[in-house]
Amino acid sequence: MELKETDAFYYKQNEPIRTCFLALRSLILAQHEAISETVKYGMPCFCIQKKPMIYLWKDKVSDEPYLLFVHGQLMTHPKLESGTRAKMKIFRVNPSSDLPKGLLEELLQKAISIQQTHLKK
Repeated sequence: MELKETDAFYYKQNEPIRTCFLALRSLILAQHEAISETVKYGMPCFCIQKKPMIYLWKDKVSDEPYLLFVHGQLMTHPKLESGTRAKMKIFRVNPSSDLPKGLLEELLQKAISIQQTHLKK
């Protein structure tokens, strides 16, 4: 049996990144019943009403996983980085440590709120 494209992405990753990505996936999907998952640009993309909200990816140099918030410019938190991006911000995750679940849930809820506001326009 062939894996779905969304599942295949995760199982191609090496440990501990695979486990980290799978934990992030579960955490994101648990935040709201309207969140769906697809693959865009070769990476997992979490959407509401088919509009991208969050991507999962990893740094090309450090191989460190991160969440990419599509409307990051509307989010403020000292752990969010914009780098050279005009709109999006990232949140880096250490794959060898426990996830900062409370902080991630706070950021995810903010992203959901922003996404829902944009969908109403």
